[in-house]
Amino acid sequence: MSLNSVNTNVGAMIALQNLNAITGELRVVQDRISTGLKVASAKDNPAVWAIAQNQRGESRALNAVMSSLQRGQSVVDVAMSAGESISDILLQMKEKMLAASEPGLTADSLQALNADYVALRKLIDTTANNAEFNGISLISSGSAGKIRALANTSASSTIDVDHVDLSASTGILSGLRANLLATILPSSMTDMNQAISDVSAAMSRLGTGSKALDSHLTFVQKLQDTIDAGIGNLVDADVAKESARLQALMVRQQLAIKALSIANSAPSMLLQLFRF
Repeated sequence: MSLNSVNTNVGAMIALQNLNAITGELRVVQDRISTGLKVASAKDNPAVWAIAQNQRGESRALNAVMSSLQRGQSVVDVAMSAGESISDILLQMKEKMLAASEPGLTADSLQALNADYVALRKLIDTTANNAEFNGISLISSGSAGKIRALANTSASSTIDVDHVDLSASTGILSGLRANLLATILPSSMTDMNQAISDVSAAMSRLGTGSKALDSHLTFVQKLQDTIDAGIGNLVDADVAKESARLQALMVRQQLAIKALSIANSAPSMLLQLFRF
């Protein structure tokens, strides 16, 4: 093809191609700067976008895991608070029982001690049966409430905390004396000490469960942060780098426009050949 053709301007065609290519690159860079993403859609990089999208799903699923663990924490915290109160009540009951076993105690004093003891025993049931969070109680009378908190996003593993009945009517404290009116035998004090020990053991199990929930929640939070950081490594744009590239492309665009202008003016130079 002749370079001196007025029908086909090869130089202008090449300049226009370069200008279009630079404009396309400029549009990509502007999109990255405006969104902060180098992979904003599947057409940008199908493989990376698919990986990132899957990891986004994993990260969002971890929100449900954390919510489940946090609900479990709340249930256990309420149960432990009530359990500590019950333990303190038992210590008071032991004190009343020991005072009632004193020889030569007057009938009025015994009645007063017994009234306190019975009230405290009733308070155990009240405390146990009201230790509830979100409809779940770990220590109430006859309740089957338990915690099965999600441990992973596939729901194949759970953090378990089982129910323990701390009521004085049906639970591990049901063997306590109903009142102090009868003779206080050494076996009654033994039963009281055993009740205190049993409550302490139950609190220990609840504490172990609470610690497991806390530890796993911390792990899941760190895991989610790591996944989010990994997604960022895949799809986030280096804004500083893209800004520098934007400046370079803008200069190249101006040069391409100038080159196109020069190429378009080339055919008019052929008119000089026809001047006499």
